[in-house]
Amino acid sequence: MSGIPAETGVGLVPKLPRGVRLKLDDTRGQWLLLAPERVVKLDPIAKAILERVDGKATVEAIVDDLAAAYAADRALIDGDVRKLLNDLAGKRMVDL
Repeated sequence: MSGIPAETGVGLVPKLPRGVRLKLDDTRGQWLLLAPERVVKLDPIAKAILERVDGKATVEAIVDDLAAAYAADRALIDGDVRKLLNDLAGKRMVDL
């Protein structure tokens, strides 16, 4: 398992491992990332990123899509995406 520093990882396609999924907790109105014996509460930024982790989109495509959708600075979004994916990969909740 490796991280994705900004200068490398080109063409990397993140995906959710088997048994990991996004779920809305209807009772609390909170998005969660569920894995066996683990739950991570997601903020709106993490949800927006993870909605795009489909096992087909590259990290670059996810960043480009978010930058366009939110009219935000691509470099800032790139850092946020890479940090979240690296953190979740360390918890084995995203495959890189």
